Formats: sequence, structure tokens, C-alpha cells
Amino acid sequence: MQEPTAAGLEPLHAEEEREGDDALARVLALVRFLRVRCPWDAKQTPQTLRPYLLEEAHEVADAIRAGDDGDLSGELGDLLLNVAFQIVLAEERGAFGAADVVEALEAKMEARHPHVYGDADTPPDWESLKAAERETAGDPFHGVSAGLDPLSRAARAQERMAGFGFDWPDLAGPLEKVREETAELEHAAAEDASGSPGPAAPPRIGEASTEVVEEVGDLLFAVVNASRWAGAHPANALLGAVEKFERRCRRMIELAERRGLEWKSADLATLDAVWEEVKADE
Repeated sequence: MQEPTAAGLEPLHAEEEREGDDALARVLALVRFLRVRCPWDAKQTPQTLRPYLLEEAHEVADAIRAGDDGDLSGELGDLLLNVAFQIVLAEERGAFGAADVVEALEAKMEARHPHVYGDADTPPDWESLKAAERETAGDPFHGVSAGLDPLSRAARAQERMAGFGFDWPDLAGPLEKVREETAELEHAAAEDASGSPGPAAPPRIGEASTEVVEEVGDLLFAVVNASRWAGAHPANALLGAVEKFERRCRRMIELAERRGLEWKSADLATLDAVWEEVKADE
């Protein structure tokens, strides 16, 4: 197996450097420049910049989903600025610098690619490899960010335990669990509404009982498990469903208005008929 890269020697991937790569270093210089000359930039801290970092990451993801390269270029720049800001702030407090960040990344990627940097014939199982790296932490969920969206965090938590063998043998198990949790939610919701007089009406979001909230959480967690076993990322799948719903609703409203229907006051049967037409046309 190849010896690890010695200090001062070029790593294997250095041969892939291209003209213009040094432009990334200019971002660090830009931040240092702004820290000296702009009062707003000078007073920023890692905590004050955290919301902007999260926002820019979401905007990058939106640009990727939209397939808009022009927008993606600008959003990546905004995200890069936030990353550079965190590095410069770390430099200023003597914690670490850009070289430390890159060297740690290189070491991690070399360890996770023994088929590229070493003598392994095939890529390793990433989850098993990362599980081995986490053994010293004493917590199977070490490194799963609390800031992840709930669907992604649920999937990552399930993947972590699956790496230890605590998982369903196939998709049938998660699907049966979805049915089980659906029945439990139906029961809890019925109990919650049993004392309500008059016709049933959906409560406002946030008005559910503690029991109903718990059962909804269990159902969503089970659906995430089924999604994972089906090979779909739950957050991406749900986002696609939301966008499809919005698209169909807009087309339903447009079609209803062309026919002279007051869609806001039309009964459900009328709207449902238009909805089915929209679905059939797709």
C-alpha cells in the first residue's frame, strides 16, 4: 500500500490542478480585506454568520434543483464567501487556518479512497468505513448534525444504526411499519376528536394533542425508513411531491378560471373533477 503523503510533498491529486484554481485563495484575501475596512464585516462572529451560511446552502441547493447554472455560479460564490469567513475568523482566534482545513480534508478523502490512493481493488463500503472511524466517539450518532432538516436527519440516524446491523431485512418491513403507524395515528386522532361537537373539521396546525403529534412523528419516521429502503432520499422525494402539488394546483386554478368557475367557492366535487383532468393531461 502506498505510504501516506509526507509533509511538504505534493499529494497525488495535485496533478489535477488547473489554471485559475488559485482564484479560491483570493476569497480568503477578500474576507481579510473586508474585515479591516468594513464595520459590518469587522463585527461578525461565527455565530452571527451561521444563519447566512445555512441560508446560502439552501439557495445553492435550490439552484441545483432548478438546473440554473447562472444562478448556481452566483449562489456558490455566496456560499464560498461564508466558508471563507469562517476560516478567516478561525485564523484570527488562532484555532486553525485554510491549510489545516484542506490537509484534514485530503487525509480524510485518502483514507476513504483506498482504491485510489492505496492498493485496494474496489471502493470500500462507505457506511462501514465511517462507522469504524466513529468507534472512538462512543455514540453511533456522533457527527449527525442537529441542524439537518428532520427528514434528512431521520434517514441519517437510520443509516447509522443500519451500519451496526439494526435494520429491516427488506422493504416489506418498513412498509408494514407504515401501515401500523397509520392505524395508530387514526386511533389517536379519533380519540382526540371524540369530544368535538358538530361535523369533523381539520384542526389548525399546532392544535393536535401530544398523542397525535407523537403518532405523526412515528408515521413520518416509518415513511423515511421505507423511502430509504426504496432508494429514495426522503427530503428530495417530498420536495418533488410538493412541487408537483403546487404545479397541479396552479393548472387546476387556471383551467377552472378559463371555464368561468369561481374556484375559491366551488365545491370539492367540482374542483376534484378539474384536478383529475389536470393529472390526466400530464
